[in-house]
Amino acid sequence: MARGRSDETVPSARLSDGTLARVLPSTFGGGFELEVDGTPQSHIDLDDPTHLHFEYVARMGAVIDRLRMPGQPLTAIHLGAGALTLPRYVEATRPGSRQQVVELEPALWDLVRENLPLPRGASIRMRIGDAREVLARLPAGLVGAADLVVSDVYSGAQTPAHLTTVEFFTAAARFLAPDGVLLVNVADGAGLAFARRQVATVQAVLDHVIVLAEVQTLKGRRFGNLVVAASRAPLPTEWLPRLLAAGPHPAKVAEGRELDDFARGARVATDADATPSPRPAASVFDR
Repeated sequence: MARGRSDETVPSARLSDGTLARVLPSTFGGGFELEVDGTPQSHIDLDDPTHLHFEYVARMGAVIDRLRMPGQPLTAIHLGAGALTLPRYVEATRPGSRQQVVELEPALWDLVRENLPLPRGASIRMRIGDAREVLARLPAGLVGAADLVVSDVYSGAQTPAHLTTVEFFTAAARFLAPDGVLLVNVADGAGLAFARRQVATVQAVLDHVIVLAEVQTLKGRRFGNLVVAASRAPLPTEWLPRLLAAGPHPAKVAEGRELDDFARGARVATDADATPSPRPAASVFDR
């Protein structure tokens, strides 16, 4: 198996916090995986960038597919690079898109660029730095112009606290076009206390919010990823339940009263009291 190979034969980079990032051949469905500190961060198939192997990424892709007209180029901002799975997906499905990608770790970007190169001609601009700090430096012309803003930032297996707050989501939402969509990857486990708080926090910033997740994850019975989609404009949700139910692990869409009940009683996260996302048990990533 790929994870049994010697570190000497695996492309790797030491990050600023001392953790190790590696590019490994995927043992599931071909392609490659980017692993950081033992946590799978991204899957990419260079021969088919539309192959979204991780379920939560496929759910994000399902939302992206409904933005604008099919094939129409998008303006997108991605906070958290990983192996650039979603920027590659947008480029493959919507040629001519303009995309900004923010990554904290230059060594990680160098590792990905050298071992998982981007397609020629892709209009993908990489910016190195903390997501909030870089948001404050993005060109003024992007304010109110983005069809898509993706927040999928992890340090190891956790989202840093300062990227979970109402101040952060307010800063990110400034860049959305009137009908642009914010996508947030939220990882949580039993009880979903963190996820409920994240939903309440996004609801405090944008009027229309839905959550896409595997059924058992949404019930708080297992650790997993929930995708929060939000916009100032109504989100077209009538197509999602049938699409999500067709996957290998049935998923659902929580919206309206169900989502209000989900987040009821949860405090909005602020810079003064936010916490990082919970750290999953190592067994979550067992293959």
